[in-house]
Amino acid sequence: MQSITPPTHVAIIMDGNGRWAKQRGLPRTEGHRAGTEAARAVVTRCRELGVGYLTLYTFSKENWARPKDEVRTLFDLLTTFLTREESSLVKQSIRLKVLGELEDMPLAVRQALKHVMRRTAHCEAMTLNLALNYSGRDEIVRAAKALLAKGVAPEAVTEERFEAELWTAGQPDPDLIIRTSGEQRLSNYLLYQCAYAEFYFTDTYWPDFTPDELDKAIAELAGRRRRFGLTDEQLD
Repeated sequence: MQSITPPTHVAIIMDGNGRWAKQRGLPRTEGHRAGTEAARAVVTRCRELGVGYLTLYTFSKENWARPKDEVRTLFDLLTTFLTREESSLVKQSIRLKVLGELEDMPLAVRQALKHVMRRTAHCEAMTLNLALNYSGRDEIVRAAKALLAKGVAPEAVTEERFEAELWTAGQPDPDLIIRTSGEQRLSNYLLYQCAYAEFYFTDTYWPDFTPDELDKAIAELAGRRRRFGLTDEQLD
């Protein structure tokens, strides 16, 4: 992997925690717990490789419809993760950001997130985005409303002005979107930003997605030819 230039922005749909647990006769909560450890390892590996931005689909707006006990466990695990990893993020110069409606989250989660975001605000080596209480469609509608509220005339709306209202404002679009567990859909994730992203699907459940699995995905990306609407001849 050392000879491969890493993508600037990797986004991951971390799927399969529940099925991983079911295969082992464990409650779904244990799958989420194992998934937290996988996330920790992948964050560290991205930092080692020199990935500039890593976005993890942590909790969608649709996830509120899950059983209350499971939702509570997810938030407890997130709070524990933030508390445990705060010093590591600072040491690795990883800045934490949230994509989504933070104020709708439980108080303990909001406090933990805001604290770690303050502590890592100066970090510059990598940005870790947690897509929390996130919806791609809602993000687009929210950006449109923001432009309307500012009185921006239709003819003055450009891609640049629109992108400045997205949660990812100031960040490059994802180069690579990874989805684990064998599913092959976006699930309302980064709908605007993924216009020219490359996709990598794997049957591996998220708790089993190791840094080596990440390396495989990045190596496959390196072997692809990204044309961005041009022809091969134009790129040669």
